[in-house]
Amino acid sequence: QVQLVESGGGLVQPGGSLRLSCVTSRSIFLVYVMAWYRQAPGKQRELVATITDDSRTNYADSVKGRFTISRDNAKNTVYLHMNSLKPEDTAVYYCNADRYGIAYWGQGTQVTVSS
Repeated sequence: QVQLVESGGGLVQPGGSLRLSCVTSRSIFLVYVMAWYRQAPGKQRELVATITDDSRTNYADSVKGRFTISRDNAKNTVYLHMNSLKPEDTAVYYCNADRYGIAYWGQGTQVTVSS
């Protein structure tokens, strides 16, 4: 059974930073496109950032310049570095692995940006 395990969420003040982590099995990590999604209350789940096996990245316009997705191939881990956080970044953040439409999801981690 494929597992994606996220960690690193929490409560942070506006302007602060957090780093999310997602670890999975090596067989998934090496060949799947890894991504972070988020879902705010009452809203649809939206794509935040993606990273390919050769580290090509893509970002939603709302997070460009503030968030960075990266991967550590030795640890089978993908990260989401979030800086200059805003209240509108508050959401449950989900790790995703996708290959030709076959997708796996983590359980989600809550990020709350509030003073």
